[in-house]
Amino acid sequence: MPTVDLHRATLANGLRVLIVPDPATPVVGVAVHVDVGFRSEPEGRTGFAHLFEHLMFQGSESLEKLAHFRHVQSSGGVFNGSTHQDYTDYFEILPAAALERALFLEADRLRAPTLSVENLRNQVDVVKEEIRLNVLNRPYGGFPWILLPPVLYDTFPNAHNGYGDFSELEQASLEDAASFFDTFYAPGNAQVTVAGYLDVDETLRLVEKHFGDIPARPTPVRPSFAEPIPGAERRRSVTDAHAPMPALAIGYRLPDPATDLDGYLGHALLGSVLGDGEAARLERGLAQTGLVTDISASAGLMGPLDARDPDTFTITAVHPAEVDADRVLAAVDEELDKLAATGPTADELARQVARWSAGLHQENDRVMYRMLGLGARELLYGRAEIGVELPERLAAVTPAQVQAAAATLRGSGRGVLLVEPS
Repeated sequence: MPTVDLHRATLANGLRVLIVPDPATPVVGVAVHVDVGFRSEPEGRTGFAHLFEHLMFQGSESLEKLAHFRHVQSSGGVFNGSTHQDYTDYFEILPAAALERALFLEADRLRAPTLSVENLRNQVDVVKEEIRLNVLNRPYGGFPWILLPPVLYDTFPNAHNGYGDFSELEQASLEDAASFFDTFYAPGNAQVTVAGYLDVDETLRLVEKHFGDIPARPTPVRPSFAEPIPGAERRRSVTDAHAPMPALAIGYRLPDPATDLDGYLGHALLGSVLGDGEAARLERGLAQTGLVTDISASAGLMGPLDARDPDTFTITAVHPAEVDADRVLAAVDEELDKLAATGPTADELARQVARWSAGLHQENDRVMYRMLGLGARELLYGRAEIGVELPERLAAVTPAQVQAAAATLRGSGRGVLLVEPS
């Protein structure tokens, strides 16, 4: 991966700034990462972090509703936002000449979004419809990211449904929204990342011009979401009226990437050895033998290196009704035991490292993904460089490290979610 030129600054109001020049691209991206995700939302207000993301698109101090959309699209740009376990992001990609427009738009809504009862009520309805579409009326909806955490975790932050419960969404008030904004959307709790065809000094001047006068507010203390690893297997069954076949998900705890990145990457490559490609262990041992119709394994509930500790290693499978779930679990355990005993071969591991590296290079060819990846890792771990170093760090992972990761999974408690058609 090419060297990335990173420039950091912190404004007087506490806002952190990451500037990433790239003279090879004709566009520029602006992202605001806010240090709040669904793990930080108040108990009794499940889904509020995601709901508030929607509210941030409903107008701002200087712009009426939909004006943000028109300004970006009329400039030939694209925009979006998303809510994760530990952060929420807002971003746009535009032609380089529209950089100041993008900075103005993001600063304006970070300063003062339009919070009104009308906006709140219509966005509650929008979020409810999104849940119906993506979870309630879809086969395997919420599988596994909503349904597995309450099996593996005990605390509200780690176990609750980040999409939200309808009754709690409907009870959300304008006072809740104002309090959430005042608490979590302080400039000292946010980071601006600017990437693409830009001049560093001029970009920093423009960031200061548009974001510098946002009043500083107290920055919330970031809690630890740590909790003990289960000492034994936990199981839970749910029914799915839309599922054509049974399914299961197995969840294990991952090492903390902030303190044990090598251990984390050993688990990430273990997921690839188990589930990526036709030659993967679970594909050959379970899918090609007819035991399952679909199987995968991965590190990170919402993707690799996308959350602070604790996070989840998952194995998911869909299997025929005549195949008992315990038979699938036993086959998964057998493959993990083989890897825990002897590890992957050097060629097997090299093949998966090559797959990872190719995917990382492809992802980083696009300004949007490069910007969002650097910004998220800067916010989560204080080191955007992790994204740049990943190909080299992955190539340095040894078969013994993957073997140790498999042994760790087999030696720890786990959560097993069973999905049964109704």
